Amino acid sequence: MSSTIQVDNIKDIGGNTMISSNGSGTFTNSLPAPTSGIAASAIDSGTIATARLGSGTASSSTFLRGDQTYAAAGSDFGSTYFCANRTSDETFTNATYGKLGMNNEIADPGSNYDTLNYRYTIPTTGKYFFYLMGNFDSGSNSEMNSVLFSIRKNNSSHELESNINLASNPGRNAGMTLNGVLSLTAGDYVEAWANANDASGNPTFKANSVFGAAGSANQWGGWRIA
Repeated sequence: MSSTIQVDNIKDIGGNTMISSNGSGTFTNSLPAPTSGIAASAIDSGTIATARLGSGTASSSTFLRGDQTYAAAGSDFGSTYFCANRTSDETFTNATYGKLGMNNEIADPGSNYDTLNYRYTIPTTGKYFFYLMGNFDSGSNSEMNSVLFSIRKNNSSHELESNINLASNPGRNAGMTLNGVLSLTAGDYVEAWANANDASGNPTFKANSVFGAAGSANQWGGWRIA
């Protein structure tokens, strides 16, 4: 079973012709040419609203869909990130919290990471994902008791942390990876901290382990996700 619909033209609700035919296979397209940028349309309470992007203005970094606002390509979501590592070993004070000296900047398009204070200052309020990896070496077997990593905000609170405890069976080295999401306000800053308990009293934060190049054994970074 098949059906055929025959029309001379298609009009919008205002009576304006959009597509018409002369009845002999020739069609005329009367749709308006798109303006510059990308048109994003949405229906909100029965009303179609259109926001055009790409005009080069500051307001073009967002568009609306219903009652929600979304970031467009080119907004700060594409440039709010950093990562850094350390390319030389760092000796820590035993069993004491200390800031990890990640002084080698790998990426920081917003210039928000401080390689002297080893801190990242939050450029815009939002939710950020962070990661931290690394390991400590005691220098001898059966001396490393425990290692703790944390990401600290404004030098006052440990917002994310992870630890490994080897006290019942100490080893030579221990390391881990810490990941998490934080809600932060513009102007806040975060730092990578650690605490290593080594029976020898000289825990060393390693730049590389076994086969890796300098800096391959540690890194931390983050980016805005919302």
